[in-house]
Amino acid sequence: MIAKMGNPFPISAETYAGALAAALRTELGTSHRAIKTLRHWTDASERTAKHWLAGSHGPSGLHLIELIRHSDHALQVVLELAQRNSSVAVIWLPALRERLLDTAELIEACLSPSGSH
Repeated sequence: MIAKMGNPFPISAETYAGALAAALRTELGTSHRAIKTLRHWTDASERTAKHWLAGSHGPSGLHLIELIRHSDHALQVVLELAQRNSSVAVIWLPALRERLLDTAELIEACLSPSGSH
């Protein structure tokens, strides 16, 4: 018997598939529409898309790249699993900036005089 060589992966295939499934379900839900969206994004089969949503299998290679192209949630999970937590914040900065600008506008509207009373 040959001994295994090298370092083990820091995460398991089950952890990867489950984390990605949770991210996809958060973004897309679990309906048939979610499966259609995954198929449209990746050109994967219906069965494959169902496996991804269920967390029984995770996408590999080109399918993962296509998911990341379309889903910030999928990108976030991959970065977190790769322990690139400092990179995760960068994903959400544009949305956070928009929310901050909207909030600043609301504050200005509340503080500006609305006319004489």
